[in-house]
Amino acid sequence: MTKRLAEVAKKAGVSEATVSRVLNGRSGVSEATRASVLTALDVLGYERPTKLRGERGRLVGLVLPELQNPIFPALAEVVTASLAQRGFTPALCARTIGGVPERDYIEMLLDHQVSGVVFAGGSYALAEAEHGHYRALTDRRMPVVMVNAGVDDLGFPHISTDDAVAVEQAYGHLRSLGHERIGMVMGPEDHVPSRRKLAALENKDVLVERTNFSMESARLAAAKLIERGVTGMICASDVLALGSIRAARRLGLDVPTDISVVGFDDSVLMTCTDPPLTTVRQPIEMMGQAAVDLLVNQIEGSGVEPDELLFEPELVVRGSTAPARKRD
Repeated sequence: MTKRLAEVAKKAGVSEATVSRVLNGRSGVSEATRASVLTALDVLGYERPTKLRGERGRLVGLVLPELQNPIFPALAEVVTASLAQRGFTPALCARTIGGVPERDYIEMLLDHQVSGVVFAGGSYALAEAEHGHYRALTDRRMPVVMVNAGVDDLGFPHISTDDAVAVEQAYGHLRSLGHERIGMVMGPEDHVPSRRKLAALENKDVLVERTNFSMESARLAAAKLIERGVTGMICASDVLALGSIRAARRLGLDVPTDISVVGFDDSVLMTCTDPPLTTVRQPIEMMGQAAVDLLVNQIEGSGVEPDELLFEPELVVRGSTAPARKRD
């Protein structure tokens, strides 16, 4: 017990006596200090006293699908900084292959009495995936915000990049360079953001290969498009774009002389790739801050409609695109 008091006191930046007063429900402690102690208790994994278990601390879950794609750590940085400024402590939950599933993360966050949850790229973005585990959040009336397109009937507000504008920018750029045979490396068939990108170009003559979001699978998909004669490729992420560039090089082609490639995200270090990647930039900072604003409004009792807030992307032209080569 003494060890627990010391650890919680150190984490919350208060005395052990203050921690004891909070845990025993005594007066003489400000609400801000009380919230800090309860949050420290949650973060350290200690069980709250029975009489305090019905109260939410100032802990907010941030659930990410992975950390290998640089766009997710970038989003996490914005969200966690914004949460800290609003007096909340973020709890980062990142999924890995064979690791903790999203369902278990939700149960863990609920057990820790979190104030709300921000999701980015979870199973809600896959139309055919299992979505039943989100009902636990609805049943608890948990404040939730989901980043980037997902299934409409879940009833949570969304923050999304406008996928239609993004793909139109990329397609228009390649067409302006004279590319007539354009391919798209997109996510799985039930991936909602990829569906939106494809729908925006449904009347255009484009070739499509689907893949998961790994660089190696992108290489295989891009190789198929190159074999079908494309000279320009639009990719659903920067990671897929880098895999596509690798595919071109393994086939003895040069990027951008023979093949032009456009990514999506503008994640960190894309200016340092060879060649620097032309990509469609997601406004991650604005999206992350908007997600926190929506979440905090819910936590504080303000009414938030379960609508989708769209942010316009920006085409960033670098060295991976060039005019199409004239055919002999």
